[in-house]
Amino acid sequence: MATSAKLNTGAEMPIIGLGTWKSRPGQVTEAVKAAIAAGYRHIDGAMVYDNEKEVGEGVHAMIKEGVVKREELFMVSKLWCTFHDKSAVKGACQKTLSDLQLDYLDLYLVHWPMGFQAGKELFPLDSEGLTISDDTHFLDTWEGMEELVDAGLVKAIGISNFNREQIEAILNKPGLKYKPANHQIECHPYLTQEKLISFCHSKGITVTAYSPLGSPDRPWAKPEDPSLLEDPNIKAIAQKYNKTTAQVLIRFQIQRNVIVIPKSVTPSRIQENFQVFDFNMTDDEMKTILGFNRNFRVCPMHWGVKHKDYPFNAEY
Repeated sequence: MATSAKLNTGAEMPIIGLGTWKSRPGQVTEAVKAAIAAGYRHIDGAMVYDNEKEVGEGVHAMIKEGVVKREELFMVSKLWCTFHDKSAVKGACQKTLSDLQLDYLDLYLVHWPMGFQAGKELFPLDSEGLTISDDTHFLDTWEGMEELVDAGLVKAIGISNFNREQIEAILNKPGLKYKPANHQIECHPYLTQEKLISFCHSKGITVTAYSPLGSPDRPWAKPEDPSLLEDPNIKAIAQKYNKTTAQVLIRFQIQRNVIVIPKSVTPSRIQENFQVFDFNMTDDEMKTILGFNRNFRVCPMHWGVKHKDYPFNAEY
C-alpha cells in the first residue's frame, strides 16, 4: 500500500499528514511531537492558523532528540490572502520559515485564490462584513511563488481552494515556470470532489483532502449540520473492519490516491488516525461512500462571496 504520493517535482509526499488548523498554541507543540513519535512525517500548517511558532517548537524538539531528521519531514505551509501582492510573497514565506525555525519548506501553497487588502487585519472586512479585495491577480502571486523555488526557500509550490478554471489559468499562463505540485481542497464523503480530483490528477497535480472528518470543531458549526463521524452508514463499514469511523474516512481518501491531513491534538487519536494501512475497503464500499456526496461544504468562506476570485460559484 502506497504511503506517499509522488509530486511532479519527483519528491514523495507522505499520504497522511497532521492537520493543525484550530489546534490551539498551548496544545499544538505536543500534538506535533506525538504525531512524529507515531510515525507521521508530514505536518500541514499555515500562517493564518496563528500557531506556526509552536508547530516549529514541536518539530525542533523531535529533531534535537534525534527522533527524526529534517530531511525526513515534509513540512507544508500556506501564503495568506493579505500577502498576494507579488512583492509581499517572499516576506510572508520568510516569516513562516522563521516561526517554524526552518531553512526551507517542502511545499508552500497559495491558501485561497482571493487576494485581500494588505495590512494588520488578516480578514479585512467592509461594512457588510465581506472581505475587502486588493487589486492583485493570483497569476501575479504565482510568479512570486515561483521565485521562492528559485531562491531555495521552498521545494515545491501549490494551491488551495481553487476551482478548475482558476487552475487552468495557471497551467495556461504565458511563461509559466513551475506547475502547481499539489492542490489542497476540502474533501470528505459529503463533498467528494470527484470531478476536481480527476481533473487535478489528469494534469499531474496531487490532491490533499482537508477536513476529511468533516471538521466537527469548526467554529461556525450548526446543530442541524450533518455529522460524518456519527453517520450510521460509515459506522457500519467501520464495524466490519473493527476500525473507527475516523479511520474509515481517512482510508477512503488514501484509496483514491488522495493525501489526507486529519487534525487532532489528542495523542491517542493522532496514533489511531495513522493506523489505516492494514485494511482495504472493497470497490462497492468505496462506491457506497462516494454516494453520500451532498456538496456540503464545511468551509464555504462566506466572507468572500462577492470577491472577483471567489472559487465556489463554479460547479467545480
